[in-house]
Amino acid sequence: MTPPTKAICPILLEDFRKVAIERKGETGFFTSQHIKDCMKKVVPLHLHETVWVDDELELRAYYAGHVLGAAMVYARCGNESVVYTGDYNMTPDRHLGAAWIDKVRPDVLITETTYGTTIRDSKRSRERDFLEKVHRCVLRGGKVLIPCFALGRAQELCILIDSYWERMGLTVPVYFSAGLTEKANRYYKLFINWTNQKVKESFVNRNPFDFKYIKPWSRDYVDLPGPMVVFATPGMLHIGMSLEVFRKWAPDERNMLIMPGYCVAGTVGAKVLSGMKVVEIDQYSQVQVNIDVQNLSFSAHADAKGIMELIRQASPRNVVLVHGEKSRMSYLKSKIMGEFGCPCYDPANGELLEIETGQDVRALMSDQLFQAAWAKEQERRQKSAVPSEDSVVPAATPITQLPVRGVLLLGDGKRPARLLDPSEFDLDDIPVVSASGIEADDRSDSIVAADTEELTPSASDQVVFSTRRIFDGAELAERMGLSSSVDVAAAALLAIRELLLIDPATQPKDVDEISDKRASVVRVGRSIELSVPAKTAECELPSLYVSWAWEEEELATQVLVVINRVLG
Repeated sequence: MTPPTKAICPILLEDFRKVAIERKGETGFFTSQHIKDCMKKVVPLHLHETVWVDDELELRAYYAGHVLGAAMVYARCGNESVVYTGDYNMTPDRHLGAAWIDKVRPDVLITETTYGTTIRDSKRSRERDFLEKVHRCVLRGGKVLIPCFALGRAQELCILIDSYWERMGLTVPVYFSAGLTEKANRYYKLFINWTNQKVKESFVNRNPFDFKYIKPWSRDYVDLPGPMVVFATPGMLHIGMSLEVFRKWAPDERNMLIMPGYCVAGTVGAKVLSGMKVVEIDQYSQVQVNIDVQNLSFSAHADAKGIMELIRQASPRNVVLVHGEKSRMSYLKSKIMGEFGCPCYDPANGELLEIETGQDVRALMSDQLFQAAWAKEQERRQKSAVPSEDSVVPAATPITQLPVRGVLLLGDGKRPARLLDPSEFDLDDIPVVSASGIEADDRSDSIVAADTEELTPSASDQVVFSTRRIFDGAELAERMGLSSSVDVAAAALLAIRELLLIDPATQPKDVDEISDKRASVVRVGRSIELSVPAKTAECELPSLYVSWAWEEEELATQVLVVINRVLG
């Protein structure tokens, strides 16, 4: 759990327990002590923190918006990964930011689809419409009931009403049902760093969750005359204080009911939104619905546009749709498959879903291979720069999508895999392991039975990398103050040798000298060699030749840094 969720969860569980036992008469339910024992086992998970559950399973949390502490979870086990979104909101609101995730490219993305076919209008226009309707109702002497859940929408709409009341100088009383909402507000004040930037900045002067015009609600106020505004839980009018207030106010046509969130089919809220004028509260009572019913969506769930944006951010190989109506999920499924070209699934509750996944190998690309791929892309762009009248100019390939062709050298657990240009090493240098005492003709049949201790390759059987560093001799000679008669490459090698001597890790092991005291070959470690190759007809510019064995790649990297420092 994230830290805010860990703090709020015991309150929600205790409230759920009381409702189940005291109002529904459930038996054999968990106790308050069970909640305490459970929370002792919770490990907090901070945003963008990677937690290793064991040697293979890693977890990482990403900000989800929606409510305080909400997070999407990226889980990787071995070579397979999953992102589970839970509820999320891709649109920032007045107290929380928008959900966001890295391009983690999971094998499977499991996303909610509550509003899978809805594209909401602008948040500003919804807020203006909401405030105008509330203001109009209280001016005519009516009462406004706003059912909302204790966590998230209650705080969002309270901030909106509180700031509007202050701006307009209104004195009409505004209440929120005490209890769970009031307790939740304490944690919004505590975890202010989980809110958006605007709330953090205003916190310097005043905590925006210390509402100036909103007071705790009491049941005694329900029959008071005159206008008022009440935020009551829960948001679907199925039980609790919101249903109790609705029963009292529904027959009066001066009053208003504003439904700001989603209502599950079968709840009183869903029946009222469908236009029913007589609603059964329970099997014993009905209520006449004369109240003005308004549906203004302030739900903290992502709409269709937001869902598509999250898929674009995460770039998954497969998408699984959950937490939505089947008809909406089917439509969204076709849109996802058409736009992103990845398999998409909308399984039924309880259905077992099997998805085949591939295996990616992450590798570091060498500079030489990248430069070759980039040069080909530049050449392609130049050829298409002046198109004919009938041709279409192809779009430039993003640098992250350049096609490359190289040799993949797998890592050994300590070193990452590398993708190299074929010219960087000789294929003949790849080790061929042989077992002593096994004839060549019989090797294919007998190699499995050979003793592993006899399969040790000789010192010469190793993968060797090499690169040739060409540089501007005139520019380097001017920078080093060399005369025209001096061999610039040899002088550069000598300067590199002097810099290598400074660091004990890169001190040259051996130096070959020539008569004029300039180094012709510098050896570092067990395998790294720096030398001055002879000029050829193809390349008359001065250059340095560097080679190293795979086992000393890290040391070779340090040496290459020194070379680049000297040659510029």
